[in-house]
Amino acid sequence: MAKESFDKEIQFLRMLSLTSGAYNRQQYAKRLGISVHTFDKTQRKLRDIRQSLSDQHTDSEMGSEINELVRFQYGESAEPLLLFLFRAKSMKETEVERLSVILHTLQDSALTAMELLDACCADLPEELALPDEKTIRSDLKYLEEVGVIRKEPGGRPYRYSLQQDVLTQLTPEEQLELYDFVDMMANTQVPSVQGYLLRDSMKKVIKASYPQEEATEPYIYKYHYYSRILDEAHLYTLLGAIRQRRRVQFQYFSPKKPSSYSSQNTNPKFEREAGGSSNRIIPIEVVYDHQYGRWYVIGYQSRRRFVKFRMEGITQLEELQPIEEEHMLSLKKEWADISRYSWLVDTGRTVTVQARFFHPGDGQRNFILDRVRLQGQWGTITPETDHSFLYEIQVNGTTEIKPWLRSFGSSCEILAPSKLREEMIEEWKEIAAYYEPVREDVQLPDHDETE
Repeated sequence: MAKESFDKEIQFLRMLSLTSGAYNRQQYAKRLGISVHTFDKTQRKLRDIRQSLSDQHTDSEMGSEINELVRFQYGESAEPLLLFLFRAKSMKETEVERLSVILHTLQDSALTAMELLDACCADLPEELALPDEKTIRSDLKYLEEVGVIRKEPGGRPYRYSLQQDVLTQLTPEEQLELYDFVDMMANTQVPSVQGYLLRDSMKKVIKASYPQEEATEPYIYKYHYYSRILDEAHLYTLLGAIRQRRRVQFQYFSPKKPSSYSSQNTNPKFEREAGGSSNRIIPIEVVYDHQYGRWYVIGYQSRRRFVKFRMEGITQLEELQPIEEEHMLSLKKEWADISRYSWLVDTGRTVTVQARFFHPGDGQRNFILDRVRLQGQWGTITPETDHSFLYEIQVNGTTEIKPWLRSFGSSCEILAPSKLREEMIEEWKEIAAYYEPVREDVQLPDHDETE
């Protein structure tokens, strides 16, 4: 799948999931910066991909359009609907066929690269190009790096065998316990995509011993942050660029803009200016926001210096030339100093925030204190009375810490700075106004009248 096409489908699925299928075709197309024809074509392509990769849905479900599935089944499934796109992106068709032959051939015994080459030439479909020895050795190196196969002891020619200890050394009960652990971690930790793929692979393994569906679904998780999964498409590219000290370039669509994607017209007659802004940065750090389920990338530009981008707006990501190691180390050190007091990625003026937290009540576990200890980062906690404690922290601006403080409701009182206290007062007044009666002169009927 081409990189631009994958970006288009990421934004397509993001828009469908965030709106729960509420827009019509024209509205979706306008928001995505594509034509209605392209919208229909992309939807058909996604439906075909999902149908070819999924074995968990009935024929009637597979006939449904993607937007209908998002709209009407949003709360009925614990499966992350959008994960199928990663399965489609993983490899080219020729790679899938070739690796399948290699793994199937290694089921019975350890073989050399030349023996596997002969097997591929004999078993691959006629319409696919036959591989050469270099391609097979590259495939074996890849499979060895990801832990699927291992090189047997001995000299040349090297023999390879399947790395299947999870099948041969674990009992069915242990396999099921491992599956439960992977399932829990994939649904509660970040990043998640590789965990989901591992979980699905293990599910196929344990079905031989536990064919009933209940065995693989002891917990039902409801996934809320679809964007988090989609953003992982760029995560490993950016992490690799940071490790290799490479610049990257991309088109960026701000969340505040009315469009989130722009099609690339190859016909000069219809060429028009692409939406979004073109950016070239040295990526320094990737940050995840647990509060809203968002990924951020921190980068450096010579003109604007340190810049921040929400990963959901990144398209057409490409790696460029590397930079010197000394330069990268100096940039990381400078960013560490600037972001020392950033609650997340804010680089505003450093202020001291003071808040009073109240215990939930006598005889109850103090979950407020537990949560502040867990999430309060480098802030300090000072006991005040039997029913309250003080919390103090230095942060770069109050924008990012405010939602966290507000989430405690009446259990938190802002003491300083005064501006933040006033902002919170106004916000709570606005919230309280939402719950006031629309009409104060409404008379409810008496009980006798209702009879």
